[in-house]
Amino acid sequence: MLSIARFQSEVDHMVAHTKALAQLESPSNNKAAVDACGQRLIADLQALKPTRVEIDPQPDRGDNIVAHWADSAGNETGGIVIMCHYDTVHPVGMLATNPLRVEDGRLYGPGVWDMKASIVQTLTALRVLKAENKWPDVPISVLITSDEEINSHGSLHLIEGLGKTAGLVLCMEPALDDGAVKVWRKGVGQFRVTTHGKATHSGSHHQLGVNAIAEMAHQIAYIESLTDYEKGTTLSVNMISAGTAVNTMPDTCTVDVDLRVMDAVEGQRIVALLHGLTPQLAGASVTVEGDLDRPPMPYSDPIAQAYAHVRAMSEALGDPVGKGGTGGGSDANFVAPLGTPVICGLGPLGAGAHTPTEYVDITSLAGKTALLAATISEWRGF
Repeated sequence: MLSIARFQSEVDHMVAHTKALAQLESPSNNKAAVDACGQRLIADLQALKPTRVEIDPQPDRGDNIVAHWADSAGNETGGIVIMCHYDTVHPVGMLATNPLRVEDGRLYGPGVWDMKASIVQTLTALRVLKAENKWPDVPISVLITSDEEINSHGSLHLIEGLGKTAGLVLCMEPALDDGAVKVWRKGVGQFRVTTHGKATHSGSHHQLGVNAIAEMAHQIAYIESLTDYEKGTTLSVNMISAGTAVNTMPDTCTVDVDLRVMDAVEGQRIVALLHGLTPQLAGASVTVEGDLDRPPMPYSDPIAQAYAHVRAMSEALGDPVGKGGTGGGSDANFVAPLGTPVICGLGPLGAGAHTPTEYVDITSLAGKTALLAATISEWRGF
């Protein structure tokens, strides 16, 4: 097993590599920009001499990338799948106002923590394993997707396809604030609720109208009341749109609802309640669109197996890693229902994801990369 000290010598290179990837701004909805970053990643992967690199073309998003290293028997399945994404939420041009910079042991810049530093961790771990003859005789695949930030619709077939045949899946999302890995995640749903009324002049014909905002007020109160902290269920109305003029009663009102749930049964219950919303005002109606975008990732026996392996590796390195969870979703949510051992949050420490204050804690890179390398090199199946 390679020591943390071995990876300490790689930190300067990792920071430079992360900067190079972050310079290639790659917002999810800009195919040209994402693909430009993807070309750099393809070259980085090719330098590690994979058995093959698979490009999964996407019409409106960046292309997904999969690199495979077969075992000595030529198998590409049954081993380790490492999942990353290279799209970000930051639009092209953010570097002009939020430039890459190192301050007080932190690398700041758009997309550095979520998750270009994690991609660099993966590439570095694999490169060093090859250089030190620590590469295990198990199939290894690296999946780098282009649309994680917008619900992974174009990469789901790869996530599930690789996840079904893997023995272990490692998701390179950032670590928790205390450095722990993520062994559970909430399921995530997004819904659009629209109330329909009847427009009228609010002064001269008030009695003839049906105010869609007034109807929505009833619906919002009910939706928010479904939050249950003991169950880990939260619903939040976060965006609203209605009205055309101050003296006109609106005939439509639309809100966007965020749902988070701990388990699938609770998710199904809440989804049914949302789609069963009924109007409270005479003459009004309600329509609902949406579903769970990511299923819950509960702490299961397969995930416990994955964590036990990661924990053992961290203890051997002298830096035991804890376990925890989050209300946010990731591509690990799609793997968990398959019954495959999966662990999330193997990326570095940092903060400010999706904001102008996003940064990577440079001091965490060596330890987190050593843990990833050990997790890969010492795994022989469960």
